[in-house]
Amino acid sequence: MIKSKYYGIIRGVTVGIAFLLQIITMVLLAVYLFRGFFIIYLLMELLSVLTVFALVNNAESYKMSWIIIILVLPVAGLFLYFMWGRKRRNSKENKRIYEIESEIFDHMVQNTEVAEDIQKQHPNKVQISRYLRKKGFPIYNNTQVTYYEIGEDIIQAMIEDLKKAQKFIFLEYFIVSDGRVWKEILEILTQKVQEGVEVKLLFDDFGTLIINNHAFRKDLESRGIELRIFNPIHKNVARLSFNYRNHQKITVIDGNIGYTGGINLADEYANYIVRFGHWKDTGLRLYGEGVWSFTCIFMAMWKATDAESVFEYDKYRPNVKVKEDGYVQPFAGGPHRNPSNPTEGAYTRMINKARDYIYITTPYLVLDQSMRDDLISAAQSGVDVRIIVPGIPDKWYVYMVNVSNYGKLIESGVRIFEYKPGFIHAKNVVSDDECAICGTINTDYRSFYLHYECGVFLSEMGAVYDMKNDFLSTMEKCEEIQLDKWNKRPWYQRLIQFVLKIISPML
Repeated sequence: MIKSKYYGIIRGVTVGIAFLLQIITMVLLAVYLFRGFFIIYLLMELLSVLTVFALVNNAESYKMSWIIIILVLPVAGLFLYFMWGRKRRNSKENKRIYEIESEIFDHMVQNTEVAEDIQKQHPNKVQISRYLRKKGFPIYNNTQVTYYEIGEDIIQAMIEDLKKAQKFIFLEYFIVSDGRVWKEILEILTQKVQEGVEVKLLFDDFGTLIINNHAFRKDLESRGIELRIFNPIHKNVARLSFNYRNHQKITVIDGNIGYTGGINLADEYANYIVRFGHWKDTGLRLYGEGVWSFTCIFMAMWKATDAESVFEYDKYRPNVKVKEDGYVQPFAGGPHRNPSNPTEGAYTRMINKARDYIYITTPYLVLDQSMRDDLISAAQSGVDVRIIVPGIPDKWYVYMVNVSNYGKLIESGVRIFEYKPGFIHAKNVVSDDECAICGTINTDYRSFYLHYECGVFLSEMGAVYDMKNDFLSTMEKCEEIQLDKWNKRPWYQRLIQFVLKIISPML
């Protein structure tokens, strides 16, 4: 295991050095062109100016950061933008993933009676559901939903369900690290394979950097477990598409049970080890018809990683009958969906449709101008807007950007709370006692534009109230940020925050 850890570290350092060498090369190339090929340099400057004009005319506010970077580093900044700043992956990759989704998502058929029912009975929030349906994600009833307000409860419930699997297990996670959680799950998966259960694991390469090596893959293969690694970073350094990570977290068991939320397969998520104080995470367990969308989302990402794979769809469909009020709508998004990504669109519509309150829990409050304006507009319209963020951050530089966003929000009536016991990793939105979203989506540039994400839109069910009550009880463990205290930040902290906010799309 020590060799495994060193291998992962070496691989990560190697990729990091290759990336830094690219940045240095860009800067040196700019200097070289300036000194030796002034005409070419001037042409690059002209292209930089034209790019800035194009960005200014674009309504997307995040591009202001790139404008500043290009102006400060005219040629190198231009290279950086074309390699990293555009929200789309290359068109060939986009087309490939769209075709995969189209093939698989065609098997997710909307029950028209359910769609008509929510439209008649719950017109206030129907636009959110309609938006997601137009993006290809059906809304379901007859699905039981359990909300978990702490990571260890999610993991324990999932482990118990894994033990009962009879047909298949799909696991898709961003981070997997060696420890108590993974060892216990691996033991169960091994036993299940011996019982004839099909087991597929889909992990992101960046998130499994330490554990993912030849020995790890061989071990899983010897156990009969199928493994696919999403977007290997060492293969994509040159074009920086290693930046597009699979941040989805999905467990599907026998087609009837599905899990999602903030947790990964690592000990800190269950508070077995302490990294940043108490780690609070949340998640959902679905049982019933709604699990089918998660199964299809998993199959799409699996096929995006392994183009030769073929699925017998009927084999994986839910086969339980559940009578349950309320509605569930699993959905997903990714860079291939830009500039109209369902992850950002769902959050924006939740904020804009709130009438009485909207409560948001997020580890990263890295807002673009449009979402900040939406929150401010909601607060100024009399909506009770509250946001819980970590008191102990996992990344100091992201925390600095979090803090830089406090001022204008608080001035406009938004209330912000820091979770004092530690790090809050939950990604929740709940509104008006009517609807909620729980999943993997952070309120930052990466989740809305770069990463593959997933979540569940909930309407008119008990889990919505559970999420609200959890927010209110968590708030009691928080410190509310006061504007006068925020205004007294030292000058050097303001300067650091100013710089980090400019480059926030790259964080």
